Amino acid sequence: MAAASPANTQAADPAGPLRRAPSQRRSRERVERILAVATGLIAAQGSDALRMAEVAAKAGISIGSLYQYFPDKAAIIRTLAERINAEGRACIEEGLRDVRDAAGLRDAFGRLVDTYYGLFLAEPVMRDIWSGLQADKGLREIDLEDSRINGRVLAEVLARIDPGADRAGQFTRAFLVMQLGETTMRLAISVGREEGDALVETYKRMALRELAPE
Repeated sequence: MAAASPANTQAADPAGPLRRAPSQRRSRERVERILAVATGLIAAQGSDALRMAEVAAKAGISIGSLYQYFPDKAAIIRTLAERINAEGRACIEEGLRDVRDAAGLRDAFGRLVDTYYGLFLAEPVMRDIWSGLQADKGLREIDLEDSRINGRVLAEVLARIDPGADRAGQFTRAFLVMQLGETTMRLAISVGREEGDALVETYKRMALRELAPE
């Protein structure tokens, strides 16, 4: 999976938290320009410093036009968060699609964790958005739903590997592993790199002992 910019990743829901879903090409292009500007500003100075007036000015639109699409900066940030999640889901689905046994799951899951950690390290916007997760109820809901979706994907893999196992139990394990993965990434990027690397490696070992013990 390529580490695409959040502003250029297609969201699963084109409307997302937008006030008005763009239906015409010109409107869609305007929304993309707004998100590209916001991405650049967040990367440069953080989401706390993001100002709607500055976004509008740099996007070349009036503040009124900006508010037609995004009621506040939280809506912009949540749209970017949903796009980041859409990219992550595509990565997970692709990485697990051909897994048919425990050995394949161990290999694929380990690579996915490494890829996701690399994205967190490489994308300042991604780090900034998720660092504010606990302070934003909307972001917490997006994060929880994303973990459920990814948990269902992982649970399907577990069902292929062990079709006789309890499906509800498989989903519970998969959901928890995915949610803990998100938490681990946020913790890893909040500490020094050496400690962060160790945390991610420990998470992988713990998760795989639960999902695909050798």
